Amino acid sequence: QVQLVESGRGLVQAGGSLRLSCAASGRTFSMGWFRQAPGKEREFVAAISGASGRTYYGDSVKGRFTCSRDNAKNTVYLQMNTLKPEDTAAYYCAASVGVNLVLDPSGYANWGQGTQVTVSS
Repeated sequence: QVQLVESGRGLVQAGGSLRLSCAASGRTFSMGWFRQAPGKEREFVAAISGASGRTYYGDSVKGRFTCSRDNAKNTVYLQMNTLKPEDTAAYYCAASVGVNLVLDPSGYANWGQGTQVTVSS
């Protein structure tokens, strides 16, 4: 069981940037980022494959967010630029047991505890 710990929570103004990190206790394969705002369903944000590092993004963040990984550090990052108030949510990283991109939450076996991002207008 891989343990995941997110960091980088913060309060930023609209248009600002923030970088989230997700440190894993061991080797990981495909990873993903999701977010959940109060009263809303969990939303897919980004995924990165374990083999090639190929990425995929949700429509609402495409062009603004970048997902990357440092396998030597067992860490995945989410660089968030041009933040909007609607990006406010708890952000979760997740680890899959496979190497291909996974877009559905049910495809992830391990989850972090979440980190809060708040964007003020």
